[in-house]
Amino acid sequence: MGKKIDILILMGSDSDWKVMSEAAQLLDNFSAAYEARVSSAHRTPERTLDLVRDAEDRGCKVIIAGAGAAAHLAGVVAGHTLLPVIGIPLNATALQGMDALLATVQMPAGIPVASMAIGKAGATNAAIFALQILASANKEIAQQLADYRRNMTAKVESKDQRLQEILLAKG
Repeated sequence: MGKKIDILILMGSDSDWKVMSEAAQLLDNFSAAYEARVSSAHRTPERTLDLVRDAEDRGCKVIIAGAGAAAHLAGVVAGHTLLPVIGIPLNATALQGMDALLATVQMPAGIPVASMAIGKAGATNAAIFALQILASANKEIAQQLADYRRNMTAKVESKDQRLQEILLAKG
């Protein structure tokens, strides 16, 4: 058994890291304890199950799973754990991620997967959603999330201020 983690990030291929690293980067900003692994629901099903069980044994509280094409990784994981699973559909085929989105969101009743947007926005939101789950029992993470939101608000207000100055100068 390895070190304690709060979040396990799974992806079906190492090529998915280009998108999944968005989640990892945000989790790094919050100093969240996570681990990122490559495992396929189809090509390495036993390994996937072992990673999920190991994560549970290490105290994991949330699993983020990103996959493209048939995108069954999040669903397979959800079928083997009671932990919350967050699915990120990835753009890996000519269908531009729509196949992955439908495979991720259309779970049968009783085996839920929280489905995010396709691609990098989905990876970012998956990390935030995982942190929100953790924040329900961790006031420090809750405060960091509140600060994160305040910073987003300030950035939008700053952008509006710049736009207003540009429009005023055009006069």
